[in-house]
Order: sequence, then structure tokens, then C-alpha cells
Amino acid sequence: MQWTLVIPLKPLAQAKSRLADTASDGLRPGLALAFAQDTVGAALASPAVRDVVVVTDDTLAGRELAALGARIVPDTPRAGLNAALTHGAGAARAVDARCALAAVNADLPALRPHELARVLDAAAEFPRAFLADAAGVGTTVLTAVPGRELLPAFGTDSRARHRASGARELALSAVVSVRQDVDTGEDLRAALALGVGPRTAAAAARLLTAGQ
Repeated sequence: MQWTLVIPLKPLAQAKSRLADTASDGLRPGLALAFAQDTVGAALASPAVRDVVVVTDDTLAGRELAALGARIVPDTPRAGLNAALTHGAGAARAVDARCALAAVNADLPALRPHELARVLDAAAEFPRAFLADAAGVGTTVLTAVPGRELLPAFGTDSRARHRASGARELALSAVVSVRQDVDTGEDLRAALALGVGPRTAAAAARLLTAGQ
């Protein structure tokens, strides 16, 4: 099974506010874009991924991610993360009504294509499935096979909410790059230790140069 990924990205100026203790206001938008670029690049390199839909109203992010091969869908609901994901899923299925869908966070800068493929291959066994984040509280991937809706419930305690919604939690080892999202400075250090993509590495180097 090949998958269409739906990746939501808020306007860069509003992104990654929890990194305020690590990166200044001037550097956070560049970090958020770098995370998204490395996430999309790794996703498109995964053999399990057919295409990537990015839901965003950010002009710069849309241009840069489209250049990588993503399809950009405007966030017309403008009603938060879950509404954006539902909208993106609808746009994907307007093109192919039978596509398998996976909602994926835009902040997985250490993502490895083969680990993502392992997660998606495991998810294909269930109508809906999800992968918890490294902290064990949130969600980094939520999937729905053809004929099923995503029903996203991202946000606080999304692991518990997705489990309560009937999605199967995937108990997989050796997929740490798919679990390691970046919300805080500690998360960023963990991702850097795993090995991030080239754009995040460059953005992190700018942090050091700026003395952040």
C-alpha cells in the first residue's frame, strides 16, 4: 500500500512558540521551515509514500515545499490543526477517493524514510492506526486505510484521544525518528543527536552562530 501524507503547517511567524527559550523570534520561523522541509523531503523519499499534501497559508513555506514535490492546499478552514488535517484529507481524496491517508507532523527533522515506511506498512493492517510521540503523550502519525476517515484528534493528550477514538496504537521499536517531533529545546537537542536533515542542520548552526 502506498500512502498520501497530509502535513499541516501553520504560518511560520506563529510556529514553534515553545522554542522561545532556545531560538529568538527572528530565528524560529526559519527553524520551523527547515523542520518542514526535512520532514517533507524524507517523506517523499520513503517507498511507502506516493505523495504529500501540505496544508498551509504561508506563502514562503508553500513555495519551498512545493519545490520539493509537495502539493500545497490552502488552509481555508483556518480553524486549527484538526480542521486543517480534515480539509487536507478531503483534498487528497478529491483527487483519489480510495487513497490511504496518513496525517504526519511537520516537525520531524530527523525523519528517516525507511522508518516511516515501517510505520506505514504496520498501519496498513488496521482501519485506523497511530504512532505516539517520543514523550508518550502526543501523536506523530495517524493513518486511515481506503474507505476510512482520519478523524484527527491532535493536541493535548492526543495519544489517549486517538486510542479512545478506536485507532490502533502501533507498538513498534526502532522507529525513533518518526516519534521525535520538536516542540522544545530539549526536543531539538534529541533530534540533533539522532541526526537531522540538511536544512535543520544549517538552521541549528545559525542558532550557534547567533549565540542562542
